[in-house]
Parts: sequence; structure tokens; C-alpha cells
Amino acid sequence: MSLHDHRQAIDQLDAQIVRLLNDRTRHVLAIGEIKLKAGEEIYAPHRERAVFNRVCAQNAGPITHEQLRTIYREIMSSALALEKSMTIAYFGPEATFTHQAAIQKFGASLNYAAQKTIGDVFTEVAKRTADYGVVPVENSTEGVVTHTLDMFADSELKVVSQIVLRIQQCLMSNSPRTKIKKLYVHPQSLAQCRGWLAKNLPRVEIVETSSNARSAELAAQEKSAAALGGALAAEKYGLKILAQDIQDNSVNVTRFIVLGRQCSPPTGDDRTSLMISVADRAGALHEAIAVFRRFKINMTKIESRPSKRKAWEYFFFIDCTGHFQDAKVAKAIHQLGKHCNFVKILGSYPNAD
Repeated sequence: MSLHDHRQAIDQLDAQIVRLLNDRTRHVLAIGEIKLKAGEEIYAPHRERAVFNRVCAQNAGPITHEQLRTIYREIMSSALALEKSMTIAYFGPEATFTHQAAIQKFGASLNYAAQKTIGDVFTEVAKRTADYGVVPVENSTEGVVTHTLDMFADSELKVVSQIVLRIQQCLMSNSPRTKIKKLYVHPQSLAQCRGWLAKNLPRVEIVETSSNARSAELAAQEKSAAALGGALAAEKYGLKILAQDIQDNSVNVTRFIVLGRQCSPPTGDDRTSLMISVADRAGALHEAIAVFRRFKINMTKIESRPSKRKAWEYFFFIDCTGHFQDAKVAKAIHQLGKHCNFVKILGSYPNAD
């Protein structure tokens, strides 16, 4: 085929794609009306997972599965925006990794509202000013985000989905690397890149900031200054990326959770998050978590936090495989209640890809 023939074929395919996308969207809008009348949530993580799995199973290339998921993320994002004007609150400011994670999950077509604190994200979703919220919960190298865990003590919100984002730290500036004298950096980014900085920028002045976005903003205003952060921050503040993937640990990922009001049904590959409190006596915690072994449920995480209500009283946050509606998980949670002062289901949601 000639160049002209290929272009003509593309034009014809584009016409078909546009028609099919509009046909698909009409079905989505009809489903949205049914959901709204039934009082159901528009966003359905279990359905999202099913769509991704189905289209990837049908994919014969040359488009990669990751590229196909990105395309379908935006198709679903535009449909969500047409179904309902949705707002996603996230722990800001704009252009941080949390913002990047929110866009990765919900796409570019929805409204995003940056919040000053993690508590503000919970508040916005609880009072329905925002439909969903996105907050960080743990980093593979720096550990848990304790403020996020603490907020669940008094919140009725649920974890409805999760996002696992590979953190790619970048050095950004409008000056050459040899001219950099000052580096603006958030403490967590500094901790993740300390080795690289010691080797490559050993004599620069380091100034800690409140966020990666703030680092980029300051670096953009000053000659011979640079910042660490994500590519989204470099794009927003017009900085050049001088080096990327400079984190010391190549396996550096952050897990974010999506806050909502209703959990989705089981998908067959889910995770459940729980919050428990046990009596202050020897062996109480061991007796409680033994139920997971009894029912052969993998407990993937346990974290303790002071209750802040009574001295030496602790809450334990547990993640396990399965959905709380699964028979053996339901039985385990019931048995867990016999050994605990209280058990709170924080949510069941699809495992991240």
C-alpha cells in the first residue's frame, strides 16, 4: 500500500471509531441513569477491572496492554464526566504524586480539587462536596502515612479502590546541572534520592519544602536552582527534566487509596482493609489474628497506631486478601469480633494491577 492508501484507510477507521465511541457512550449514559435512579454510585471499580481485563484479553497488538488501558481509562473518564459532574478531592497541591495518581485512576476529563491536608480530603468526601478522594497510604521505602490511618478512627468513609504508582523522581531546572547551586526538595523525596544527590550534586545547598510542587514552583522562579519531583510538576512549572529515575531504590512505589461511600461487589481478586482494637492483655492480639491462619487467609499487612483516646490503647490496621462478602472472609471477620473490642471494615476493593 502507498502512503496515500494508508492514510485513506486511517481516515475510514477513524470515522468508524468515532461512531463506535458514541454508540458505547450512549449505552454508558443509559446505565448511568439506571444507577442514579437506584441510588447507586456511578463509578464502579469492579466493572472498571472487568473492562480492562476483557480488552487486554482481546488485544493482539501491536498496542501494548498498558497503552490499551491508558486509552480506555480516558474513554471511561469522558463517559463518567458526561454521566455526572464528578469532583475528585486529593491531597495537594496540584502536580504532586497524589495528583498524578488521581489522574491515573480517573483520567483527565473529571474535576480535581486539591486539598491542603489529608483530613480535608476526608471532610470533602464526607460532606459530598467531592464524589471521591485520593490520599497516600504507604510508600515502599518510607513506610505508612500515619495521618491517613488515623483519620479512619472517626470516619465512616470506605476504601473503594487503590492506586499503585511507581515513583519516578526527576531533577528539574532551567539551568544546566553544572550551574545548580540550590536544590528545593520535599523531605520524603530527599530521603528517596539521598545517595544520588551525594554522588551527583554533593555541594548544592538543600532547602526543604512542603511539597514537590512547591519545590518546582520555587526552582522556576530562581536562577541556578533546581527541584526534585515528578514529571507532572516539571510540566506545570515549565522546568526541563535534567535527570529522571534518580531515586536510590528502583522499586519505589507509593500506594494510594480512593475514598468513597459504597464498596463494590467482589471481583475474585480483592483486598479487604480492617481496623481493630484488642484488650490490653498478654496474647490478645495473637489470639485475634490467629483467625486468618485458621481460615487460610493471607494477612498482607498489619500496622499499629495509638488510639489517641486512652493512654496505651492502640488500633491495629490489617489488610488481607479477599472481599468481606466472600464466605471465608466473612466467617473470619465474625470470629475476629469475638477476640476484639471492636472490628471496623474500612473497605473491600480490587487489587491494583
